[in-house]
Amino acid sequence: MIKLIPYHQHNTKLVNMKNHLLFLCIFFSFFTLPITSQKHACDKGSPKTSNFPFCNTSLSYETRAKDLVSRLTLQEKAQQLVNPSTGISRLGVPAYEWWSEALHGVSNVGPGTRFDSRVPGATSFPAVILSAASFNETLWYKMGQVVSNEARAMYNVDLAGLTFWSPNVNVFRDPRWGRGQETPGEDPMVVSRYAVNYVRGLQEVDDKGSAKGDRLKVSSCCKHYTAYDVDNWKGVDRFHFDAKVIKITKLDYEI
Repeated sequence: MIKLIPYHQHNTKLVNMKNHLLFLCIFFSFFTLPITSQKHACDKGSPKTSNFPFCNTSLSYETRAKDLVSRLTLQEKAQQLVNPSTGISRLGVPAYEWWSEALHGVSNVGPGTRFDSRVPGATSFPAVILSAASFNETLWYKMGQVVSNEARAMYNVDLAGLTFWSPNVNVFRDPRWGRGQETPGEDPMVVSRYAVNYVRGLQEVDDKGSAKGDRLKVSSCCKHYTAYDVDNWKGVDRFHFDAKVIKITKLDYEI
């Protein structure tokens, strides 16, 4: 175990998602993710809230998600659209902090993760651009496994959630951005292969033949959104500037 040296803080952005995907994500978080007072929805010790159809594990995920979403008010839906999503006490649903980081190790940069005397730090692998230079896909997968092992351990003692905004899959073509060390580099193929293997290592879905073959170890969210690389350049930040990307640049980055 190596004491974590926190890497620089990341700005974040909420991106638009299709409603059904967003609500499914919200739904799954309610059943697996922690807060201080109540760790999960569907607490069996509370008959008032544990008998909703969305608590019935014999039903499909889709059916349960639809039932839960149908019970939310417009305001409650809106309150789930930020990283510190609000709990819904009348349904027995706890609050949840979505933002945790794990670019090359579990980090306390995001508010969803913290260290204490029990877990003073986590394994910190080399910066991503260095690990990517190994061109070793097996290594990238194993790194993801190690990181998610530690993330689950921290979750078990209420020090972390299970959603991590990692890896960074921006194609690093311009050093003026300043965050190139977070990325696998300038080559789209290397970036894509790194992302695939690191995400698979993080999420480590069980074999399809098992009873838990559709469950994630942790949830990985690749970042950042297209044309969203600039952090703060001469007073212009990524939350307010209008990115005008020419077609050839889009083709070069995306294809």
